Amino acid sequence: MDKIAMLGQILQQNPTDAFARYGLAMAYVSEQKLDAAFAEFARLVELNPDYVPGYQMYAQTLATAGRTEEAVAVLRRGIDCATRVHNQHAQAEMQQLLDEIGRTP
Repeated sequence: MDKIAMLGQILQQNPTDAFARYGLAMAYVSEQKLDAAFAEFARLVELNPDYVPGYQMYAQTLATAGRTEEAVAVLRRGIDCATRVHNQHAQAEMQQLLDEIGRTP
């Protein structure tokens, strides 16, 4: 069974499993199935609003795909999340990406 199928099965049993949904999104990124990846990242942060890595990789993937405005919006939400959960490292990394793509919160 491939990784995407395996993660899909895990999510059928536990749709809110942040780690499995993150893994599924990243598997889609690896296979260049970006629309599916974006859908999984969006569902991930909807179901797990305190899961900082979800925002971080969602924004990075959007930025890499040239979807800057969407990346900015996700980064702002991610920075708020990282602040809320006291993850200063992720907060700084997302702020750096935000600065690199030419926007400030």
